[in-house]
Amino acid sequence: MTTNRSIYLDNSATTPLSSAAKEAMIAVLDHYGNPSSLHSAGQEAEAILEKAREEILRGLGLRPRQKDGILVFTSCGTEATSLALFGTAYAKERREANRILTTNSEHPSIARVLECLEKDGFEIIRIPTVGGIPDMEVLRASLDKKIFLATFMLVNNETGALYPVGEMFRTVKRVYPDAITHCDAVQGFMKVPFTPATLSADLVTVSAHKLHAPKGVGALYIAASLIKAKKIVPFLRGGGQEQGLRSGTENVPGIAAFGASVADLRTRKDERSVHVQELYRYAVEKLSPLPLRINQPKGSYLPYILNITLPSIKSETMLHALSADGIFVSSGSACSSHSAHPSDSLLAFGLTTEEADCSLRISLSDMNTKEELDALYLSLKKNLDTLVRIRR
Repeated sequence: MTTNRSIYLDNSATTPLSSAAKEAMIAVLDHYGNPSSLHSAGQEAEAILEKAREEILRGLGLRPRQKDGILVFTSCGTEATSLALFGTAYAKERREANRILTTNSEHPSIARVLECLEKDGFEIIRIPTVGGIPDMEVLRASLDKKIFLATFMLVNNETGALYPVGEMFRTVKRVYPDAITHCDAVQGFMKVPFTPATLSADLVTVSAHKLHAPKGVGALYIAASLIKAKKIVPFLRGGGQEQGLRSGTENVPGIAAFGASVADLRTRKDERSVHVQELYRYAVEKLSPLPLRINQPKGSYLPYILNITLPSIKSETMLHALSADGIFVSSGSACSSHSAHPSDSLLAFGLTTEEADCSLRISLSDMNTKEELDALYLSLKKNLDTLVRIRR
């Protein structure tokens, strides 16, 4: 089969631009001043930045004028995470506390940074997450005064598992109140209701292009207490933009679009949630009769992500077959799609190497429809029949 139009089901990799984001971006293109300039053109650009900053803080459930913390704009979620992790690890030249708690299924933007810190002498403790459930017993057994940082993702980007980050961070802080807590909320922001306080998070990473805004913009929320205690230092140094924590001229059109998208999503949050939950249930019901396995997390999960394992058919093979039918899904995290190594997240989930190599991620947005899922079902059914016959 060939569809008349493309069907995009890879929203965890990136999302199409919303009308709100497009309109905001286009409107700002003529405001070419540098936000750091003191003349009126610069002041106009700075006002645009601050408006977007306030919208994103509201999206985090904060009152912008309350001074609970600050929002630092970056070039992407990966950079925001690097600022959080490198910035706290190197805030002091020497520290007795040198242990970092994380899970064994984090996004590469966290996992690769922690590998660098490990080589630099920091001790990394990785909590198992079989079935998408962090092992709280291992977490509690790992706590001691040498832990200065804990970093846990809110939603696993490959399985949709929703981790109990608030409970995990509170468990850490009960034993060591001075520990810094960072949450990668890139997949969960504007989909899962939370605030930094409900997560007990000192640092929160978010990203624009997962929310129907353009690529090239991320942000890091930093609690005021960290700034006051000087527990975070700049990762990029230069002109001192973004309150001295992220040097480099800001992407004003992209940031304006990010703020507009968050504002739009806030007004439609209940409607979006209901629609996507219906799509998820419909997808599970539709795909269940096919000879494949749905890797649904055992605990809580985000109904935007559906991971499936095919019957001994390489995910890349099926991905190209679906693409030929105009249907776009993913074989794993877009940030590690060129790696020959099986997905760490899927191995941590409990899949074998072969199963991980035969798994696809279907990720939804409120722009998708049941008719598109019908087309996915028909294409999967056709290609499964064909590829199974070829394999025999």
